[in-house]
Amino acid sequence: MEMTPREIELTQRLEKMEQVVAALSARLEAALEENQRLSTENRLLREKVDKLVRRVFGKSSEKLDAAQLELLLQFPEEETAPGKSSASPCSSPGADTWEAPLPQHPAPRSAPPRKPRLPEHLPVEEHLIEPDEVIAEPAAWRRIGEEVSEQLDYRPARFLRRRTVRPKYVRRGDSETPPVIAPLPPSLQDACLATPELIAAVITFKFCDHLPLYRLEQIFRTRHGVSIPRQTMCRWMALAAFWLRPVYEEIKTTVLDGHCVQVDETPVKYLSPGNGSTLTGYLWTVHRPGGDTFFTWHTGRAAPCLDSIIPDDWWGLMQCDCYSAYPAFVRQHAERTDAVIVLAGCMAHARRNFVDALPQATSACAFILRQMQHLYAIEARLRRQHAGPALRGAVRQAESRPILQRIHRWCAQLKERRVHLPQSNMGKALGYLVGNWEQISRYIDDGRLEIDNNLVENAIRPTAIGKKNWLFIGNEMSGETSAMLYTLIESARRRGLDPYAYLRDALSRLPRMTITQISELLPAAWAAAQKRAA
Repeated sequence: MEMTPREIELTQRLEKMEQVVAALSARLEAALEENQRLSTENRLLREKVDKLVRRVFGKSSEKLDAAQLELLLQFPEEETAPGKSSASPCSSPGADTWEAPLPQHPAPRSAPPRKPRLPEHLPVEEHLIEPDEVIAEPAAWRRIGEEVSEQLDYRPARFLRRRTVRPKYVRRGDSETPPVIAPLPPSLQDACLATPELIAAVITFKFCDHLPLYRLEQIFRTRHGVSIPRQTMCRWMALAAFWLRPVYEEIKTTVLDGHCVQVDETPVKYLSPGNGSTLTGYLWTVHRPGGDTFFTWHTGRAAPCLDSIIPDDWWGLMQCDCYSAYPAFVRQHAERTDAVIVLAGCMAHARRNFVDALPQATSACAFILRQMQHLYAIEARLRRQHAGPALRGAVRQAESRPILQRIHRWCAQLKERRVHLPQSNMGKALGYLVGNWEQISRYIDDGRLEIDNNLVENAIRPTAIGKKNWLFIGNEMSGETSAMLYTLIESARRRGLDPYAYLRDALSRLPRMTITQISELLPAAWAAAQKRAA
């Protein structure tokens, strides 16, 4: 049956309306998708801004109160325990419970005895004050006692002119014999203006007290009337590094001999000659748990930098963060040699991510952080007991392994459920921990390893304080000098030594020593010698 013109017109209008509706629906769906995308992007950006604000203005400590974490676990959230319908991860006890036993808090320690107000080893300078009546008529008075009051006094550092006099002699009655004169004692450099004591002081001011050289130059000129250009002090530090290099190499050897090291790197600015700008170099730090630390300088952060730090025949455990340069170096090292290097991860890096995600995923993060507190409580107990590697490995297998399995199961299932966006703080925390779990949990299999990389990060911390003061290193070559001097300063500080006294003695003795005596100047040997002498 043929359609009338009116029906054809209505049909065409209906088709046009359907097309318009379809176009509007498509635009509406696109708008909703765009709105959803912008909302997600806005939420992620807010998380980043909140994280940045906390890092800049908040407290830097990651320490959390256990009671506070228990309180946070009481609040329900949209993310529930994997495989459970309740909001609290600690509810529903049973064979597969998520709840860990509370750590046994040690008994409160008694307060240590109060130290004397003034140190007993300080020299005493007495000032006697007589009454005016006694001074006027001393024979009429008899002393019956005294009142003594003590104060702490200070004498600022001072410069001296050390003048070495070498008399010349000729033999009496023999004018033909040439005169004799005592030879100069061995020194760091002929005709050097500075003594080892002054050079040691400049190094200590720069690398231990973090004073930039331009400020030292001002202090010497305004307070002591001595003008020492900063360029001269730079040359003195390079001279000291030249003489201290054998000690540095010996420290490096002792650190690597343990076959268990912690490695990390920190950026440092250095001047680019001719460009009037700064570039970024890196101080690579290697620490042996319970031993010394050494620094090396490189202008890059890639895997080849480790080739000059770790010898080709070295094997053992390397604990580090999950930066991609370390696995790349291990693969390249395995291709060149048969020596096997095993990487271990850092629990503190994983914990830091969950601390950042705590405001957005309160209950889940609180539970994970609470479990990590149990792990650190076990490590603290082992340190108090001075446990060796064998005992630490046994205790970790018995107590830490179940907690680690609980953390991994919880995080893996949360990640699989995709409750959190991968780019969110919580998503990144889950991805980091699950993706690097084999390295992070490796410490329970070897008692020589630490739970985290904090020891080497503590060794780096003084350099971070210095960077805020002196801002950059003079040039690329100065980085190597800084690395060697930081090595000696940090190794001395780790053993409770006075860096100035150690450097002063080392620089004074080095010109008279042979290469076989260098081991006497290692911080451990020097500390033992000082203890025997005391």
